[in-house]
Amino acid sequence: MNPVSPSSSGPFPASRNVRIAWYAGLAVLGVLVGTAGALVQAAWLPGGLVLALLATAALFYGGLRATGTQIGVAAGGGGWLVAVILLSFGRPEGDGVFGGGVGELLFLFGGMGIAVMCTTLARLPRPTP
Repeated sequence: MNPVSPSSSGPFPASRNVRIAWYAGLAVLGVLVGTAGALVQAAWLPGGLVLALLATAALFYGGLRATGTQIGVAAGGGGWLVAVILLSFGRPEGDGVFGGGVGELLFLFGGMGIAVMCTTLARLPRPTP
């Protein structure tokens, strides 16, 4: 029988190794969503920007619901932020994913705002059996 962590609001296993695996998986998923969002938002503006922000919101809220903790949002958000920041640097030749403009800023600040909203959401009460 798998014990449930008393501090979580969801069915999240209490095993330390399983929690670390969940958080690492969310961080990797954050890198993938951040990379895909950076490419899509510039390609199909404004529809791509909306799609990228919806995927970002799904990642953050899904991390909150899957783990039942704000650390789930932070793990996905950390991976997302690392991908977006690394893609914004560009290369010495001048090539970069972000060309600079309103769409890129909306994606960056919108994603960070969504992460803050998901982190500060009130946890839903656990149903009583």
